[in-house]
Amino acid sequence: MNIPFVDLQTQYLSLRDEVIAKVDDIFRRGAFILGDEVGVFERDFAKFSGVKNCVGVATGCDALLWALKALDIGPGDEVIAPANTFIATVLAITAAGATPVLVDCCEDDFNIDPAAVERAVTKKTRAIIPVHLYGQPARMDEIIAIARRHGLKIVEDAAQAHGATYRGRPCGSFGDANGFSFYPGKNLGAYGDGGAVTTDSPEIAERVRQFRNYGQSKKYHHEVAGWNSRLDTVQAAILSAKLQRLPAWNEARRRHADRYREKLSGLPVVTPRERAECRHIYHLFVIRTQRRDELLAFLDGRGISCGIHYPIPIHLQRAYANLNLARGAFPVTEKLAGEILSLPMFPELSDAQIDHVCGSIAEFFGD
Repeated sequence: MNIPFVDLQTQYLSLRDEVIAKVDDIFRRGAFILGDEVGVFERDFAKFSGVKNCVGVATGCDALLWALKALDIGPGDEVIAPANTFIATVLAITAAGATPVLVDCCEDDFNIDPAAVERAVTKKTRAIIPVHLYGQPARMDEIIAIARRHGLKIVEDAAQAHGATYRGRPCGSFGDANGFSFYPGKNLGAYGDGGAVTTDSPEIAERVRQFRNYGQSKKYHHEVAGWNSRLDTVQAAILSAKLQRLPAWNEARRRHADRYREKLSGLPVVTPRERAECRHIYHLFVIRTQRRDELLAFLDGRGISCGIHYPIPIHLQRAYANLNLARGAFPVTEKLAGEILSLPMFPELSDAQIDHVCGSIAEFFGD
């Protein structure tokens, strides 16, 4: 049994007719850039995310960048972010001209450690970027309390948290401005790149709209030095079709996570812990084992595709050697990087596929 890590083809077949009809309509009208479908998706995703405004942009990395720039964060400012994240989180800080200040994560859920955030605050700190890693919300009560004490902005990185909630409130609704990615493999994924900024502030939303469209307030009237970072009409239409199905897809992921935990119980692996105040939407189902590399090779030999998210922490990447952070700077992050393994996870995953994955893991450990 060959099991992909993500199965986008099967998902496409379930909405093929609707997608083709939407795309054909756009092609017939020639409304490729900022067509009506963009505004429709922005309205619906804002409502889904529990905010007043959503602005579609070209990528998730751009979403974080424009969120920071809309908050006037740039050269001379420090932004605190986890070392345990995809590099896009930190690239956005660098692109804004600010200085990334990395901190360690909590071992139980892999998310940013609020105590480490508190210790990292300086007079130059302007913002915190909590990442809702793998689909589980960060500890937002504590992050918000720190931000209020020090007068800091919050920019949520919700790239893996479409539909996740913290104390019943959607991720992407806590920060001053927040970034989502619609990379194809996300819980809500486009058929190409895409992203969005969510915010309750109309002023921030308007600034992001200007930044994404050459800094224009209207055509040929350039108020700021912006960029070309627009969510195109075709992707917006596809995202609207998928958004209607997202709650059911997230529920399917949660059921799969429960089955994984049940079938893996008793084996020498650590399965994800869902905190009581959170609704995890399992963008990834990540286990831990000290024999990670051996297990990864074994499963690959059984036709089971897995991943590692992420094998090299930010501070050990060559791109950020200038931070002068040696191995040992963030012990929890570094420990996790050597133990984590992402198992196949997508809504269309079958019980038989999950059972095969878990049975293969049991076989590896000789159980």
